Amino acid sequence: MLALARSAAAQPTNQPNFWAQQLAYARVQAAHARCWPKLLAQLQERQLNPARLEVFFRLLKTRRTLEVWARNQGDAAFQPLGSYPLAATSGTLGPKRRAGDGQVPEGFYTINRFNPQSVYHLSLGLDYPTPDDILATGLADPGGDIFLHGSDVTVGCLPLTDAGIEEVYLLATAARAAGQAAIRVHLFPFPLTESELQQRAASPHAAFWRGLAPGYAYFEQHHAPEPSAQYAAPAPATR
Repeated sequence: MLALARSAAAQPTNQPNFWAQQLAYARVQAAHARCWPKLLAQLQERQLNPARLEVFFRLLKTRRTLEVWARNQGDAAFQPLGSYPLAATSGTLGPKRRAGDGQVPEGFYTINRFNPQSVYHLSLGLDYPTPDDILATGLADPGGDIFLHGSDVTVGCLPLTDAGIEEVYLLATAARAAGQAAIRVHLFPFPLTESELQQRAASPHAAFWRGLAPGYAYFEQHHAPEPSAQYAAPAPATR
């Protein structure tokens, strides 16, 4: 069994200059002018303070929608803020296991790149492959460059349209500027409930999905990712 370990979230360190750095780019400026007043109103309605904002992203492939959750620093639970339909999909249910397979990863990731000059308008990069992905595949290069981005094309990424990524990008920027070092992204094939898992028990990915299920169940119960946990998953991968 492969242990997928996630360390506790780093303590917030306010980075107000991050806003200034991002607003130096024309696309972010334009997105901010178009979208920020609406987003700010949504945050205020939920008593969420942009200066203390934390966000969390979750996607279930069968729902074809990116969920955006938010909370103030120090709050235990995230609350739903919005959802953004995917403009296109790639691959099938199951994890990404090699470069060029067209698969969207499944598992527990963080945002590690902000690209205000993306070929696909704006983009947020995921930290795939993690060391756990490399161990699971047994490959030195299981692919990479997985992004949430604009447009409506994909070969393993998550396109949200230009309008969708603008809002998601601004929320992530606000959270990073407020000091959220680890913006988490959970990617699941479907709701990892016992009944759903039993329906797919014959899948070659069944054991892998059961390994992800505790992380899914924890968020369902607490509306927060586990601060420090281990998720069991098999290795090597089936594909």
